[in-house]
Amino acid sequence: MTGMREDPIKHFFLWPAVLIVLAIAIFPLIYSLANSFMSLRLVPPIPPRFVGFDNYIDLLSNERFWQVVKTTSIIAFTSVALQFVLGFAIALALVKKVPGENFFRVGFLLPMLVTPVAVALVAKQILNPTMGPLNQLTSFFGFPNLPFLTDSTWALGSLITVEIWQWTPFVILLLLAGLQGLPDDVYEAAELENASPWQQFWGITFPLMLPISAAVIFIRIVESFKIIDTVFVMTGGGPGISTETLSLFAYQEGFKKFNLGYTSSLSFLFLFVVLIISLVYLAILKPYLEKYK
Repeated sequence: MTGMREDPIKHFFLWPAVLIVLAIAIFPLIYSLANSFMSLRLVPPIPPRFVGFDNYIDLLSNERFWQVVKTTSIIAFTSVALQFVLGFAIALALVKKVPGENFFRVGFLLPMLVTPVAVALVAKQILNPTMGPLNQLTSFFGFPNLPFLTDSTWALGSLITVEIWQWTPFVILLLLAGLQGLPDDVYEAAELENASPWQQFWGITFPLMLPISAAVIFIRIVESFKIIDTVFVMTGGGPGISTETLSLFAYQEGFKKFNLGYTSSLSFLFLFVVLIISLVYLAILKPYLEKYK
């Protein structure tokens, strides 16, 4: 076929673009990696000095780093687990053609279309400890004001709740697409065998949805580990550092203290943490994914 022939001239047009994209992507990565082995501070200006793995050792021995990893993990795993459960339930309801299905589809997707900063600003006003409408409502019924953003546990719960509200629609969207692609003949055969809806879910729906479910959870875990905007606006990492995340920790070191070497090493440790979690997650799921291929 003439349309599929190897034409050397195409490389003349493709390779310059490929090389430019690679340079733009790889240069910052290499530069940041090199900085992670340096003592480099902009304010006060300190000449770059090679320190080897000192930045990494300092971070790994820093209690604040491990506290931040713990906090980020709690937010990520808790919010993603609840997003998946709620998203799957809502997707199952929508695929069954419930009354007002089109209205609910649009309504459930709206939170995902709002920027996280705007969502966080609205949530901060609603959860305000003294003037927020939620606390005014509790006061109206005779309950004391709840420390939504001033108590460590409540603040963490508030962040998780906002994450669930905003990103469950993403889970709904992908799972709904997967559910609509499932074969009808399998369910017809199950009905002939008098299988209950519960048996159909665990015997057919859940196994067939496992590959796309695994992908959705993986994407959301990686994205949740990068959370910064919601935390920055709602709590600023407080009270204390109880809600500080890895991205916010890197922001504090890089853009407030201008400690570029330390921040670079923190970024690569952040990458390493996410990579380890991803590899463990995929290793656990691999036998099940191969089973339902």
